[in-house]
Amino acid sequence: MKDMSTGEQFRSALAECRSLFEKKLHDYGASWRILRPESLTDQLFIKAKRIRSLEIKKEAKVDEGIRPEFIALINYGIVGLIQLERGYVDKVDLSNEEAIALYDHFASEALELMLKKNHDYDEAWRSMRISSYTDFILTKIQRIKELEDLKGAALVSEGVDANYMDIINYAVFGVIKLSEE
Repeated sequence: MKDMSTGEQFRSALAECRSLFEKKLHDYGASWRILRPESLTDQLFIKAKRIRSLEIKKEAKVDEGIRPEFIALINYGIVGLIQLERGYVDKVDLSNEEAIALYDHFASEALELMLKKNHDYDEAWRSMRISSYTDFILTKIQRIKELEDLKGAALVSEGVDANYMDIINYAVFGVIKLSEE
């Protein structure tokens, strides 16, 4: 992965995430459609909190590392964008094909945003520590919680969707960096 451009690395990481998403769709369908916004936020929180815990403790009692948690953050971030657009439901209302099409749409939007920001920030993410991605993700999740509590009455803040996009992008950077180690 190291000899690829940032765009190629990002696409490769997203392809890995999509593959896992497809397999889980096969097994569970789009069961995540039932998640209300607050529950999705809490799911993101526990994934990010586990990464931070593993970074600090340097030991895992469950045989899963940090990288799979970053992948989960990417996939749940994309699920969050789908849920924002569609709302939650009481019964699954998407076929696997529809879910994949929505996944691809929002993954593409995340890639486009990253390419624009990466141009402006001049590859700054490459000099950052993985633990900073974790902290930034946790900060974004806290912001989402605050926005949810305000029930749409924010004064000047970016929306929940922008925070999901940033979570996805920081998590992709984590996947890329961990792949290079």
